[in-house]
Amino acid sequence: MTHASDLIVVGTLGAVYGVKGWMRINSFTETMDSIFHYSPWFIKVGGQLQELKIVNWRPHTKGYVAQIEGIENPEQAQRLVNQEILIDADQLIDLDDGDYYWRDLMGCEVVNLEGYHMGVVTEVLETGSNDVLRVKANKKDAYGKQERLIPFVDEQFIVAIDLHTKKIQVNWQPDF
Repeated sequence: MTHASDLIVVGTLGAVYGVKGWMRINSFTETMDSIFHYSPWFIKVGGQLQELKIVNWRPHTKGYVAQIEGIENPEQAQRLVNQEILIDADQLIDLDDGDYYWRDLMGCEVVNLEGYHMGVVTEVLETGSNDVLRVKANKKDAYGKQERLIPFVDEQFIVAIDLHTKKIQVNWQPDF
């Protein structure tokens, strides 16, 4: 049985498309159509998990539309608009060394080369040129920082990542 704690968000159900209840799909996967490689999908309705099955899908303009089993008209589809698409985390492929899922970086402690505890990763931002770690600083940060934005650039700023100990070592000055 799938539990909510085992699920991760891979997209959202967008606007209703057409008279047969198809829906636009907003994919958060690296390649947009990869979202359709996962099955089943889940959504939360009234705090309860509901399983969704995709009957059909296709590209449309700059995204995708999909037909969901049991959804046959726009009124039924409208109730699902903006719902997060969840999958069981066990469906994710194992990554090569040096590659990480963003979710694995959440909660990691960030320490610089001098041993200064910079804080904890709360978010990874996609900026186009490189991702950025949003690090919530410690409550008693000696430099008065509330958060730090550290570019996720291997070797230049990110020195080492140890997911087992949830620690990231960075080449970053605490006053920056």
